Amino acid sequence: MKEFAELIRELDSTNKTNVKVAALTEYFKKAPGRDKVWAIAILSHRRPPRPVNTTLLRHFAAELAQIPLWLFEESYHIVGDLAETIALVIPPSEADSEKSLSQFVEEMIDLKQATEAEKKEYLHENWLALNYYERFVFTKLITGSFRIGVSQKLMTRALSKATDIDEDVLAYKLMGGWDPQKITFQKLILEENEEDFLSKPYPFYLAYAIEGEPGDLGDPAHWSAEHKWDGIRAQVVVRNGELFVWSRGEELVTDKYPEFSAFLEEIPDGTVIDGEILPFPEGEIGTFNDLQTRIGRKNVSKALLKKTPVILKAYDILEWEGEDFRQRPFSERREMLEKLHSQIEKEDFPLHLSHTIDFNDWKEAAAERERAREVKSEGLMLKRWDSPYLVGRKKGDWWKWKVEPLTIDAVLTYAMRGHGRRSNLFTDYTFGLWDEEKEELVTFAKAYSGLTDAEFRQVDAFIKKNTLERFGPVRSVKPELVFEIAFEGIAESGRHKSGVATRFPRIFRWRKDKKPGEANTLEDLKALIPK
Repeated sequence: MKEFAELIRELDSTNKTNVKVAALTEYFKKAPGRDKVWAIAILSHRRPPRPVNTTLLRHFAAELAQIPLWLFEESYHIVGDLAETIALVIPPSEADSEKSLSQFVEEMIDLKQATEAEKKEYLHENWLALNYYERFVFTKLITGSFRIGVSQKLMTRALSKATDIDEDVLAYKLMGGWDPQKITFQKLILEENEEDFLSKPYPFYLAYAIEGEPGDLGDPAHWSAEHKWDGIRAQVVVRNGELFVWSRGEELVTDKYPEFSAFLEEIPDGTVIDGEILPFPEGEIGTFNDLQTRIGRKNVSKALLKKTPVILKAYDILEWEGEDFRQRPFSERREMLEKLHSQIEKEDFPLHLSHTIDFNDWKEAAAERERAREVKSEGLMLKRWDSPYLVGRKKGDWWKWKVEPLTIDAVLTYAMRGHGRRSNLFTDYTFGLWDEEKEELVTFAKAYSGLTDAEFRQVDAFIKKNTLERFGPVRSVKPELVFEIAFEGIAESGRHKSGVATRFPRIFRWRKDKKPGEANTLEDLKALIPK
């Protein structure tokens, strides 16, 4: 654990990519094999299940620190991070632990089945056997909220330097559902095992938001355009008579979408299709809100399948007849995808083609982009016809050109302290719109980004001077500040007090020119819902 904690300290103390890669490379060269496997798992979000809930963690830590719970809670709200708070309040000890990272993680897995008394004893014993940073990392692993600003791409680069294995090969090896409890570093990284690749998808190619004007991309004849669909990015893999459906988050979701079992009858072996899982109620593309009724369901009932069926809107073909097609130009891959789609004979088949759009100039492409919300898309994807299918997010060949966000003017009603470097400021806000009939503000969205540091400090000062009530870490404030809130999508929702759900809400600008009474109403918000 000492070496891993030191690695995390180094990673957490710099924003320089080269320094992070160097630290990771050194760790992967020297750490024991089991520790390397768990480090890869932790940094690629394959953490073990949380063995102790945060309520118990707070109680256990307060008891060990010999402070009242209210004082611990106040400290937590100021610090903004539970693991850091625990590391700070527990007194240092003369004890010293020599346990490895893998030993700690495997103990945590077993701890999930322990009694509350056994959990407390385990945590007290180990908190006192670790120094400040080791204790911080240990508690982060317990809580399951391990975020330190290391991307999979950066980790893969370091692994490549440590092993001399090509980055693209490593990215492919790390895809899929490997189990860090059962696999060795030798088998995961160093060995070439053909059978391991049966179910695996390819690393996804991601686009950057377009910079400047699309005309800057040059001759439109070199570019393909299609709609950017708002669903779940996925790859469907058909190999050896088996079907595998992978989300972009590297989650195997085959059982969540039984509609795709039909692919085995029409799609030949050795095929991998890249596309977007979309809700398709009543034969039309639905909203992301519709899709959420399917996400996370352990069991998909017949009623839900009938109410909210799904389709795969296909973008690309990555493998054909067992051959990796990714280095072929996009024009050739699209031709093969269209040929495959045209050969499907079944009606109501859940594979739909994401059609390319004919345009002669960028003005015509812009006009099609303006239609995006009419067809339930987020805008356009622009892809060079000669581009290969790359790994991760790369600039140059693929761009997303999203429509401008929807916006509405709302009043700040509640606030909570932020986290990390903003833990001493109120930066997490709740906003309300006017219910004209009741003449009151109704909350509709939360947002915590979009202001400058100086603006956050100004709003924080206002909140501290204008607090009406306190509800633990939350404060209600005088409804005086108006902000323009931007969001990507909107739909009716029975789960929200406002009756409306917004997607990706954030602060667009502070409307210092408006008084609270000039903010928008719930009816104004509902008028933005697509008909």
